Amino acid sequence: MKVSKEFSRIVRICGTDLDGNRPLVHALTAVEGVGTRLAHAAVKVAKLDPQTRMGYLSIKDAKRLEAIIKDPTAHGIPTWFLNRRKDRTTGKDAHLIGSDLALQRKMDVDFLKKIETRRGVRHALGLKVRGQRTKTTGRKTLAIGVSKKGVARRR
Repeated sequence: MKVSKEFSRIVRICGTDLDGNRPLVHALTAVEGVGTRLAHAAVKVAKLDPQTRMGYLSIKDAKRLEAIIKDPTAHGIPTWFLNRRKDRTTGKDAHLIGSDLALQRKMDVDFLKKIETRRGVRHALGLKVRGQRTKTTGRKTLAIGVSKKGVARRR
């Protein structure tokens, strides 16, 4: 691997500013939709050293990493790495990043609300969705504990 001599403090990949001081794999996880495993796979496919600092990456290598992250299956990464498999509307496997991922998440929650599933109703009411305890935790109001409003003061 050839490392450029210039150091860049901020590198822009997939519409996200990444810290140039961090190693490649850790810096790539700052992109929404890219986890540690996909970052490792992308760096390996690009034939780069994972311990190289992001700031020493050449522009050509940064564009190659961006292309791999945007379309992992075209570069030989298996489909089980993707975050959107067998999409409900298209039936295809895809990997979403950035604002596309956030928009798709919102659309999924809205769909659950529309068909009035248990998860959709709990999302609509602002309650815990995944089976967590709600008796004592997750309270959002200011009324916690015993109220002393009705207790008379002694003199």
